[in-house]
Amino acid sequence: MLTKRQNLLETIHGGTPDRFVNQYEFLHFIYGDPFTMTDPYPAYGQHNVVNNWGVTMSWPEGTPGAFPVHTPEKIVCKDIEDWKETVKAPNLIFPDSMWETAQKNAEAADRSDVFAAAFIAPGLFERCHYLMSIEEAMVAFYTNPDEMKDLIRYLTEWELQYADLLCEKLHPDALFHHDDWGSQISTFISPAMFEEFFLDCYKELYGFYKKHGVELIVHHSDSYAATLVPYMIEMGIDIWQGVMKSNNIPELIEKYGGQISFMGGIDSATVDFPGWTKEVVSKRVEEACKTFGTKYYIPCGSQGGPMSTFPGVYETISAEIDRMSLEMF
Repeated sequence: MLTKRQNLLETIHGGTPDRFVNQYEFLHFIYGDPFTMTDPYPAYGQHNVVNNWGVTMSWPEGTPGAFPVHTPEKIVCKDIEDWKETVKAPNLIFPDSMWETAQKNAEAADRSDVFAAAFIAPGLFERCHYLMSIEEAMVAFYTNPDEMKDLIRYLTEWELQYADLLCEKLHPDALFHHDDWGSQISTFISPAMFEEFFLDCYKELYGFYKKHGVELIVHHSDSYAATLVPYMIEMGIDIWQGVMKSNNIPELIEKYGGQISFMGGIDSATVDFPGWTKEVVSKRVEEACKTFGTKYYIPCGSQGGPMSTFPGVYETISAEIDRMSLEMF
């Protein structure tokens, strides 16, 4: 029987896996780094928590995660032309003692079995609209492209400093990086605009990780982003996590398998809801496994982490994936 790590590599390289990769089983998330531990974040059901970027966040009950609050008085960057006056990157300098929790967490990973993964959220695109509001960010791409590029470069430089610390202190061999690039039916910006504003920054960022010992880049975007897959490949993403059915996953596997793999195919909204049942989950998992196959595909809920909004859903998906492995391998 292959280890989880071996089975993942067989799957994404088009080899001979002996079972489905079961959701996030191949990742050991390294939690507890000092920036994350000192960056306020709302608990489930908590509202109006201000993080170290000055962004106000709330996590309403019944939703999959925290969201920025953009009432006028809470927006950090109210005018893109004045972003340098309002956007201030948080401190990343911490004493060595504050890294000990994360270092112990990293050391606890059995790297012969799993990948030890740094976790970053949000990414560059989301950080922009967290600071500005989604409406103002979308407009600014058109009205103030130079200022937006300057802001994105500023965010990239900060994240490169963070990456340098994570690699030096924790030596991850995987990265799990969030940045939602679309709705369920479309990207937020056109592919040409995505290339203009984000491609080079992500190539630099992910390239840095690869040069510093990170073997596996997993990018989360639970959205439609099929038109961005060529850019994902160019920037060095190994696995797109969160891929939704609206992306025509069989077509993506046929066209891009071997260059990138796809993790998702079980849209969380279709299984993770009040009153969910094992029968519903079983149907969705079976449909995904039989439709998308055993190579370049990892069955998983689309949510960006080993969790579910409603208790028991994540575990039930995993159990049903195991059932399909027995049937299909």
